[in-house]
Amino acid sequence: MAFTGGALALSSCSEFLNESDPSNFTVENYFTKPEHARSSVNAIYASMRDPLSSGFGGGAWMMTEFATGLAATDLGQAVNSYFVKDLNNTSDNGYGQTIWASYYRGIGNANLSIAKIPEITMDSNEATRLLGEAHFLRAWYYFELIRMFGHIPLVTEPISLQSEQLRPLQADPEAVYNLIIADLTVAEEAGLPWRDPSGRVSLGAVKSLLAEVYLTMAGYPLQKGEAYYRLAAEKAEEVINSGTFELFDDYASLHDPSMKNIIENIFMIQFKTQIIVPNWQVSIIPYNKNISQYADETGGIYATADFAESYEPGDLRAQEKQFFFTQFTHESNRNQVVDLGGYFIWKLFDEVAQTTTANSDLNWSVIRYANVLLTFAEASNEVNGPTAAAYDAVNAIRSRAELDDLENLSKENLREAIWKERWYELCFENKTWYDMVRLRKAYNVRTKQFEDFVGHRFTYGPVLRERELLFPIPTSEVRNNTNLVQNSGY
Repeated sequence: MAFTGGALALSSCSEFLNESDPSNFTVENYFTKPEHARSSVNAIYASMRDPLSSGFGGGAWMMTEFATGLAATDLGQAVNSYFVKDLNNTSDNGYGQTIWASYYRGIGNANLSIAKIPEITMDSNEATRLLGEAHFLRAWYYFELIRMFGHIPLVTEPISLQSEQLRPLQADPEAVYNLIIADLTVAEEAGLPWRDPSGRVSLGAVKSLLAEVYLTMAGYPLQKGEAYYRLAAEKAEEVINSGTFELFDDYASLHDPSMKNIIENIFMIQFKTQIIVPNWQVSIIPYNKNISQYADETGGIYATADFAESYEPGDLRAQEKQFFFTQFTHESNRNQVVDLGGYFIWKLFDEVAQTTTANSDLNWSVIRYANVLLTFAEASNEVNGPTAAAYDAVNAIRSRAELDDLENLSKENLREAIWKERWYELCFENKTWYDMVRLRKAYNVRTKQFEDFVGHRFTYGPVLRERELLFPIPTSEVRNNTNLVQNSGY
């Protein structure tokens, strides 16, 4: 587990996308100047990028997508994808190991910044803002880990090789959520701007994540119910009422590098062409169809036909080159159209990189305004039933999709209509599986109805069991820390 000082990815550069060799520094002698505070916080962001690394072995970011039953692959050698997709997952899955190690490394670096920045003589307002970023990032890492693995260690202080918590015990899940809320509350009061076009943590990101955390706590496994739906609605409404964010006019902007960190994009994982290049592009194009300037065309992940064809008639998102694409031009002759044989993910596709540069400048979206609107609509409906505000939020999503407004629905029918919009709007953004787990529901794309998670059959055969409500703790973690107890069923 990456908690020790050896995991410190400190940077001597003030640009938070860049990292440098930390070998000249130790924890004891590093935290002495304002520049050190800044670079230590910059280093916390880095671990967010690790699971997005992709290639012929697949990519860890795909784990929660294949777990929905809505994703397909042609990449036969990416065995970790098939373990999850076919519900044969084990604790040896490399995706889980990558996520666990990367996110705990991020937590370790956050713990160092939180502990050491107060010791540095520097502008107090800047120190408070940096600490706010560190607390947000620690909360985000823990929120991802607690939902994926369920029973995880909770470590909030820097750990050395001599520390008693080098092999920590697993915490009660509610204690992890309490830390997440406490961290986000600190970040909320840190004087962060509502938006930060550089991609750093903003107040909009903090309040949006708080809304999502409260929505999750209202459902499974904590089942805190109406009080937390109310909190989720209130936080999402603060974001809406800020007037800072809005939906893009078109879906093309979702994967336009010039639209990074603005308008609908509230918080993103940062990449930069020629410097830190996102390589998930090789995973979202079909296997060796010769459509791309990338040398590797892996066919790593795409939508099942059953899901892509289940959108409501007339839904703009389901039309060609909106959320998906089934045809593209040949890389040696752009007048020649190639049938791709599946529904590939256009909403993540960097067209300039794919057709000319093979060097993407696209960020990965973590929180966008559409998610905030749907969070508000769902939470508000749970507390107050159908209201004009709840309808306005969900209908903004539907209006962009060129669908009729929802109206005159019961609370129960509006609830499921909002869930459907989440499934269709947020697909392939690492959101859907989390919704399935907190709701204990899965969407049957053939009947267009929601059914219980346990017992839900994927369209290609496998059936979800209770064990699939969590991922297995990686084998190496259990082996190295004998205090860890493996999740049930693995």
